[in-house]
Amino acid sequence: MRAQVAGTARLVLFAGELALRRAIMALERGPFSRWRWPGSTPERLVIAPQDIRTTDPTIAADIYAGLYAFAGKVVETSGRSPFDMPSPSPEWTRVLHGFSWLRHLRAAENALARQNARALVADWIAQEAHAPPEAFETENMARRVIAWITQSPLILKDADRAFYRRFLRSLVRQVRRLRGRQSDAVDGYPRLLAAVAVGVFALSADNQGRLARQAGLRLEQELRRQILPDGGHISRDPSVIADLLTDLLPLRQAYSNRGVNPPQALLVAIDRMMPMLRFFRHSDGSLPHFNGMSASHAGQLATLNAYDDTHGRPVENASHSGYQRLEAGGTVILMDAGPIPPVGVSQKAHAGCLSFEMSSGPNRFIVNCGAADDPRWHSAARSTPAHSTLSLEDMSSGAFLDTPRIVRRLGPVMIDGPRVVPVAREDRDDVIALVASHDGYSGRFGAIHERRLVLRIDGGEIVGSDRLTFAGRKPRHDRFAIRFHLHPLIRANRTAGGDVLLVAPDGEAWTFTCGLIAPELEDSVFLSDTLGRRKSLQIVLPGRARVTPEVAWALTRTAEGQRGRSRGRDVRLGPDLFAGS
Repeated sequence: MRAQVAGTARLVLFAGELALRRAIMALERGPFSRWRWPGSTPERLVIAPQDIRTTDPTIAADIYAGLYAFAGKVVETSGRSPFDMPSPSPEWTRVLHGFSWLRHLRAAENALARQNARALVADWIAQEAHAPPEAFETENMARRVIAWITQSPLILKDADRAFYRRFLRSLVRQVRRLRGRQSDAVDGYPRLLAAVAVGVFALSADNQGRLARQAGLRLEQELRRQILPDGGHISRDPSVIADLLTDLLPLRQAYSNRGVNPPQALLVAIDRMMPMLRFFRHSDGSLPHFNGMSASHAGQLATLNAYDDTHGRPVENASHSGYQRLEAGGTVILMDAGPIPPVGVSQKAHAGCLSFEMSSGPNRFIVNCGAADDPRWHSAARSTPAHSTLSLEDMSSGAFLDTPRIVRRLGPVMIDGPRVVPVAREDRDDVIALVASHDGYSGRFGAIHERRLVLRIDGGEIVGSDRLTFAGRKPRHDRFAIRFHLHPLIRANRTAGGDVLLVAPDGEAWTFTCGLIAPELEDSVFLSDTLGRRKSLQIVLPGRARVTPEVAWALTRTAEGQRGRSRGRDVRLGPDLFAGS
């Protein structure tokens, strides 16, 4: 009951703040505000910031052929404009109207690509007044503004004066909308992206000095609020770090190209986020599936890595962001050890507190299921059982807003979950040890979940334990399951002794053991993959807390991969490592 009251109170407070912000924005906009502009209307674009996202010529070829494959859906236009075609899904519509795909046409670098790009932009401008609502969502409008400006050499080369003016007038209309909606945008990355888009336009167009100063102040305000001291984002979504750096690095260069000093907060944010991106990298270069992170884009990460001039060992204790990194002997463990994010930025947050992912060399072994693009999988992907951690009574450690009518107004926010997540870490010469707990189940069941992880310094052994403690009398609801989701490329088989042998494609093998509960192998699903959903397996340790309140388990490397690896000195991991903690 206390948890329900607390969750309702947080939701009511968030709804009140949202209503107040929208009312203030309505007053600020006023009936004539759409004509206001801080300076003269621009006559031309003077620079085009670089788009550092990777390109794919095959996508350009598909577009030439009238095939628009976005968000898992394919539409064949047969010579018609894609903007006149029925949409197969809202997400497909967002991608189409976001124009990020223009960069693939740039890869062709020929007159046909320029004509095609210009024709598609002209089609959009012609139907601008009748575009679907998804086209004018703040985040999508910001993406379109940035795409048009960064790809303006492709669009405007050999264009006549009339098209140039139509192009600029449409950009001005969209930037005016963005300026009016920045405070009303969904909090977090969408609001920051809107500030970036306005800044990109102000620096790229002529005679926009005043707008550039205003955009810089707004960007500085949002960066200081959203980027945490360790470089993480307040949403706790690792993908936001990669996306923001992809947007902010060209903006920093645009300031330099115009001879304007960038906001100090922009420089500080980039300097903080670069090490944080390295913090989140697995040993194979991919990012972990925490709090909305989907498939990693290798090209994007490789590009960002080229801009990182430090290349040092990443930080390991990101306490402000609520994550921990254990790394030794080529083995990497990444663990979610933080409370739920603020309600306003929790639309993608997951109930995965104390879940972890483990990789060794080029192989990912233990993963979370990840985020789902398919709406039918959204709720399941965000639940605790979809993560490599303990779930109690098959329920999530957090609660999500699920009333459709309210979700349409407030978004699928997370209204309750772990609030207190104490962490103790010890880096020794022989082992790296971590113990953390969360109170996500305390409101409903009076339970605290504690997880301990110990990584041997040679990276060859991980010893862990999960413990449930209950307040008051013996618990009535004490059925738990500890899950370890496996990457689809990992083969898992039972051994004669009842353990589970995990084998990677290169031959590297680890053995999972548990002395108190016989490990079970069950089906799972890997959602965050460039190829779509993939079948996988999971190791499950089911039990009753009244019988086994604490379960110890271990992962031990039993075979090297083809690349091999040097062994460290043999260290025996004892159960007294955190005695008295």
